[in-house]
Amino acid sequence: MLRVHFTAEDFTRVRFAPRPSPVPELHAALMMLGAPHEELLFGRWRGRLLRALPGAAEPLADLVPGGAAPYFLDVLGETREEGLALIRSARPELVRSELERVYAGQGAAPPWIRGLHRGDAAAWRVLEGAQRAAYETVLAPVWPLVQDLHRAEFTRHALTVAERGLGAALTALGAARLHDGLWEWPGSPPRDVHLSGRGLVLLPTFHWRGAPLVQDLPDRPVVLTYPAGGGLPLDPTPLSGDDPLAGVLGRTRADLLRSLTEPRTTTELARRLGVSPATASAHAQALRAAGLLTTTRTGRSVHHAPTPLGELLSHR
Repeated sequence: MLRVHFTAEDFTRVRFAPRPSPVPELHAALMMLGAPHEELLFGRWRGRLLRALPGAAEPLADLVPGGAAPYFLDVLGETREEGLALIRSARPELVRSELERVYAGQGAAPPWIRGLHRGDAAAWRVLEGAQRAAYETVLAPVWPLVQDLHRAEFTRHALTVAERGLGAALTALGAARLHDGLWEWPGSPPRDVHLSGRGLVLLPTFHWRGAPLVQDLPDRPVVLTYPAGGGLPLDPTPLSGDDPLAGVLGRTRADLLRSLTEPRTTTELARRLGVSPATASAHAQALRAAGLLTTTRTGRSVHHAPTPLGELLSHR
C-alpha cells in the first residue's frame, strides 16, 4: 500500500489545491485513455477520443514506452501555459536521466526523443505541440466541468477541515487511514513517501480512476493526485449553455449569488434580476438559510453579501 510519512512540520504544510491544474489533469486523462480496465464504463469514451486525437498528439505515446512517464512531466501550474512552461524549464540533467530511465530495456528511442535527450529546440516544439493538440481534444471540451467539480471538491474539504479538522479530511479521501504520523492508502501499489518537512499538496483528478498518483521530486512539496468525481467519464454535452450551480440552486438564486460582487440591497438585487423586491427577498432568505449569504441592516437599508462558502460556489 501507499504509505505517506508525516513529520509534525508537514501537518502544518498540507493544502488542498484551490484550483484544478490543466497539465496533471491532461496526463491523468491520457493515462486513463491507455488503461485497459473499466472497459464497460470507459470503452465508448476511449473509442471516441482515440478517433478524435490528431496526429500531432501521437508523439506523447513515445514518452511512455513501458507505461511509466518521465518525472520531468510532473508539474502543476494553474493554466496550461504555466504548466507547459514548467515542463520546458526542467533541468537538462533531469530530462536526460528520466528519458534514460523510461527507455531502459525498451529498445531504440524515436529520433525526436533522442533530440529531446540532447536538448534540441525542435524536439521541445514537438512535445509542446503534442501537449497542445491533446489538450484541445481531450480536456478543453470538459474543462469548465472540471472547474466546477474541483470547486465543489475543494469546498467539501474546506468544510471538513473547518468542522472536524485536518485528520478527518485526510481519512475522508478514499479508504485512507491516518495513525502515528503515517497516512496509508490500502489497495495502492507498495510505496513509502517521506515528506520530510516539504509538505503535501492534495490535487483531485476527475479522469483517473486508479490508485493515487504521487509527484515526489527533491526540494518540492509532494503532490498527491487522487481520484475524485462520480467515477464516470466526463461528458462535454451538458456544458452547452448549462450551469451546474443553477442546476442545484435554480437560475434566479444562482444569478443572485453571482451578482453579490459587493454588498447589495434587496431593491438593487431585484433591479439586477428583473424581479420584484418581494421575490428577491424570498430568494435571499433561502440562500441565507443555506449559509450562502449574510444579511445586515443599517438603518432602514438591508444589505446582502456572500459568505465565504457562497463566494467559493459562485466563482467561475
